[in-house]
Amino acid sequence: MADLKAGDKAPDFLVTDQDGKPVSLKDFRGSKLILYFYPKDDTPGCTAEACNLKDNYLELKKKGFAVLGVSADSEASHKKFIAKYVLPFALIPDKERTILKAYGAWGMKKLYGKEYEGIIRTTYVIDEKGVIAKVFTKVDTKNHSQQILEEMGH
Repeated sequence: MADLKAGDKAPDFLVTDQDGKPVSLKDFRGSKLILYFYPKDDTPGCTAEACNLKDNYLELKKKGFAVLGVSADSEASHKKFIAKYVLPFALIPDKERTILKAYGAWGMKKLYGKEYEGIIRTTYVIDEKGVIAKVFTKVDTKNHSQQILEEMGH
């Protein structure tokens, strides 16, 4: 599991989004990227997080941020999630868990005393040059945009 922190170079990636369109970290050079990892499409916490980012998307964009979500769900699941909540940003289906592992968002979790492997809700803010500016491991799903803006001094 990667132990990335602010100041580290963000791991590069070349993947496809929910529509099969290629997406790479280099596509976001020159803007700040909110790269957020979430457990599952259309579940309460993940929906709250995605909708909060959607509701504040124009403000985030105005402040130079792009948004990209990643989970292990399929392209079809992502398409349904985007359509249902009218999400204005792409979602990456990382079924092979390549990006999840590169960013340390896949690992051991605990639920009701049981340990299991799964997606660890984490957000990385990556600067214009591809360097990690901030890592959020305690994500406030209902107020995530505000959490990011406050921490980034906006």
